Amino acid sequence: MNLAAIDIGTNSIHMILVKVQPGNRFEILMQEKSMVKLGVGVFAKNKISPDALERGVETIKKYVQLADQYGVDDIIVNATSASREAKNGREFLDRLIQEAGISPRLISGKEEARLIFLAVKEAISIKKEKVLVLDIGGGSTEAVVGDEHQIYFGNSMKLGVLRLLDKVGHSGPLTKEAQQDLKRHIRKAASKLMDPIRETGFNRVIGTSGTIRSLAESCLEKTENPDPERVNAEEIRLEELVRLRDKLIGASPEARGEIPGISPNRSDAIHLGALLLVELLQLVEADRMTISDASLREGMILHYIEKNKLQIGKETQGKNLREKSCIWLANRYETELDAKKHVSGLALQLFDQLKSLHGAGEQERSLLYHAALIYDVGLYVKFQDYHKHSRYIINHSQLRGFTNEEVLLLGHLARYHRKKGPKKRHKKFKRLTAPQQKQVRLLAGILRIAIGLDKTKNQWVQTLYCLPNRSKLEIQVFAEENIALELWEAQRFSDTLSSYLKKDIHLTMG
Repeated sequence: MNLAAIDIGTNSIHMILVKVQPGNRFEILMQEKSMVKLGVGVFAKNKISPDALERGVETIKKYVQLADQYGVDDIIVNATSASREAKNGREFLDRLIQEAGISPRLISGKEEARLIFLAVKEAISIKKEKVLVLDIGGGSTEAVVGDEHQIYFGNSMKLGVLRLLDKVGHSGPLTKEAQQDLKRHIRKAASKLMDPIRETGFNRVIGTSGTIRSLAESCLEKTENPDPERVNAEEIRLEELVRLRDKLIGASPEARGEIPGISPNRSDAIHLGALLLVELLQLVEADRMTISDASLREGMILHYIEKNKLQIGKETQGKNLREKSCIWLANRYETELDAKKHVSGLALQLFDQLKSLHGAGEQERSLLYHAALIYDVGLYVKFQDYHKHSRYIINHSQLRGFTNEEVLLLGHLARYHRKKGPKKRHKKFKRLTAPQQKQVRLLAGILRIAIGLDKTKNQWVQTLYCLPNRSKLEIQVFAEENIALELWEAQRFSDTLSSYLKKDIHLTMG
C-alpha cells in the first residue's frame, strides 16, 4: 500500500510518499518541500495574501499529480496554523477541494503536537525516558511531554518564526532593545505551557521541524559530523545555539543565507527562530537538545496506519448511555473530543445564562450538549459540505439512548452549525413541526456562537457573561490570550440566535 501525506504548514508545504510495510513501518519513496510561506502577513492582517494563496494551491495541485503518478492508495492532507487563523483560510481549503480534488483536515495545535510526538517516538529511541518534544513552525510552536507509552500533556503556543517576523516588521538585524522586547514577548506567551513542563520534569529535550533542524545543521557544520544535512539523534548544546543566535541576529538576511547550514530560503526569519529556541530551552533549564528528523507528516502516516489496522472506539468513556454513544461516534469519525467538550462547555454557559429569554428546558440542554460532541463528524467524509455529511452520519448511526425525534434534531443541529442558518425554504427543515423548528433555531443559534469562540481551536475562551437588555444582548468573553479571531467568527455566526431572540448581539472582550 502506498500513501501520501501533505502537511500544509505556515512556512512550508511538505509531501511524503511512502510504501507501508508490516508492523507499523513504512519505506519513504519520495519527499517534496516548497517554501510557500502561506503565513507571511497572516498574523498581522489575519489573511493569506493572494500571491501566497495561489502559490499554495498550485504547489498542492502538483503534489497531488505526483502522488497520482506513484499510484498512491490515499492522500492525507493536514492544514495547520496559517489556515486556522486566516479569515480566508476556508477559502483556501475550498480551492484545494475544487482544484486539487483533496479533502484537507484542519487540525488543532493540540492534535498537531500529538502527531509530532507520535513521529518522534518512532524516530528516536526514548525507552523509559520522559521527553519534551519541541517543534517550531511558522505560526506556532508545539511542546509535548511523554514517554514511549503515553503523552502526559502537550499543546501549541502562538509563537512561530513568521508570526515573530510580523511582530518585528522587518528581516534586518535586531537592536538590543528589540531583542529584549522579543524575549519578554516570548516568555510571556510561553510561560503558561512551559512552566508546568519544567515543574513536571523530563529527561531530555528533542527538537524537530525545519527551523530547529536548520539551526542544528549549522551548529554541526563546525563538528566532525559526516553528514550534517541528515540530522537525527544528534545532540547540540545550548552554548552553541547562543553563539549562532548572536551571529544570526546581527547579520543581514543575505549574510545569514551564506552561513553554512542556513538555507537562503530561511534567511528572513531564521534569526527569530534561533532567539525563540534559546528562550524556550532556557525557560525549561535545558542545556542541550537532541535533534530528530521526524515531523508532522510522518505522524500523519503513522496515525493512518494505526487507525486502519485496528479500529478501537473508546466506548467506556461517558457518564451515561447517551454520552457514551456520542463519544463512540466521535471517536469512530476521528473528532477531537477535547475540543468538542470545550465547545459544549461554552454552549451550556450560553444556554444557562439566557434561560430567562428562551425558557427551554433540560431536554433542549441535553440535545445542545450532545450535538456539540458530534457536529463535525462529517469532516471524515469530506471537508466540502461537511455539515450536511454530519447530518447524514448522525441520522444513520443508530445512536443509542436517543429517541428517533432526538436523533433527527441532532442531525439538524449539525447541519446548521455553520454556513447559513435554518430557513423555511430548506426542504428538510420545512418538514419539522413548529416546536421542532423552534428548538433547532434556538440550539443551532447557541451552538454557532460557541463554535465560533473556538475558531483557532486553541480553547482560550473559558468564561462568558451575558448582559441582556430590552433590544440588545452583550456577551462578554473572558480569555487570557488575544481572541480577536474568535470574537470575529462568533459575531459573524450570531445571526441565527439574534433572529430567534429578536435582539442585536454584540460580543466583546471581557
